[in-house]
Amino acid sequence: MRLAGLYAITPDAADSHALIERVRSAMHGSAPRGWAALQYRNKLAGAAQRAAEARALAALCADHGVPLIVNDDVEIALAAGADGAHLGSDDGDLAAASARLGSRLLGASCYNRLDVARRAVAAGADYVAFGSVFPSPTKPGAVRAPLALFGQARALGVPLVAIGGITLENAAEVVRAGADCVAVISALFDAPDLAARARAFTDLFSTRMSPAA
Repeated sequence: MRLAGLYAITPDAADSHALIERVRSAMHGSAPRGWAALQYRNKLAGAAQRAAEARALAALCADHGVPLIVNDDVEIALAAGADGAHLGSDDGDLAAASARLGSRLLGASCYNRLDVARRAVAAGADYVAFGSVFPSPTKPGAVRAPLALFGQARALGVPLVAIGGITLENAAEVVRAGADCVAVISALFDAPDLAARARAFTDLFSTRMSPAA
């Protein structure tokens, strides 16, 4: 599964129904073309709520042809029938997670470290994420990843996800730097028209993804 396009990450939410409906609205009219994946992440939810939301989102994503990636939790990803899991530096051993996931996708956060990305790919990561590429409202204290890192990381041979402070105004710059996917939370889910904002992001990839490109 080759990832390219909009990599949407769910916002923290206490209301499960509202969260699912926001995702549904964002996907309306643009998925699956231009969508790389949806990552489910909800730091406000307990384990039971996360499991239920992951199942609901797995069904919604399957209906729209968008891969679902579960943040931080391989077991919830497997139980929900998700397409993969994404792990940070403190979320467990990547090689063990890769073995557990089998043919499902494994993503790894590599922050601003090319050496960490090399080790992640060697351990079985199917894609790597770098960031924060810009100041991030979600993680204001996050380390900064220079755009030049994406060109340096092309040799890894896996899709590269850019995250952190990405907006519709600066996303094209990130894509030009070599990122295959732009990961966004507030830039998508805080928009007044979620469907229109998602289409605007996916349009950034329409030329790259067209048969003539």
